[in-house]
Amino acid sequence: MDSGKKEITIRRAEEKDIPRMLELLVQVCMVHHNGRPDLFRGPATKYSESGLKKILRDPERPVFAAVDENDTMQGYAFCVYEQIIGDPVRTDIRTLYIDDICVDENARGQHIGKKLYEHVRAFAAENGFYNITLNVWSCNGKAMKFYEACGFRPQKTGMEVIL
Repeated sequence: MDSGKKEITIRRAEEKDIPRMLELLVQVCMVHHNGRPDLFRGPATKYSESGLKKILRDPERPVFAAVDENDTMQGYAFCVYEQIIGDPVRTDIRTLYIDDICVDENARGQHIGKKLYEHVRAFAAENGFYNITLNVWSCNGKAMKFYEACGFRPQKTGMEVIL
């Protein structure tokens, strides 16, 4: 057994986690920047500290934290409730959208992402969601393989032509 393996629990993220969330958000940004530097700037975060505080207070945007035995965040999953009601074409299903998921690059390979996803899936099932969706950039092959291993299948495909 790997002696460096951490004991991980999943809980709701709290304001005290924001500094660590910001660090992990930079890691996510750099994965995208390295894959598509034409679209993503170098070290940056998509949320500010004040933006994260607002998200953590929003009951329809749960954030789950994977924390080690010292209560240090090793990963997170940002989720968003989605529902289209009264659309002439689409049905009124409730979707739990995973807006962002990250495991610290130094803690990968310990099944933390799987634990996070299983928690999100249980949360969605317990709260009556029809499905879970997410977007993944095609330049992020490791994430694509992870999501496929979790049972995700393509729902739609975004395409581009660069001019």
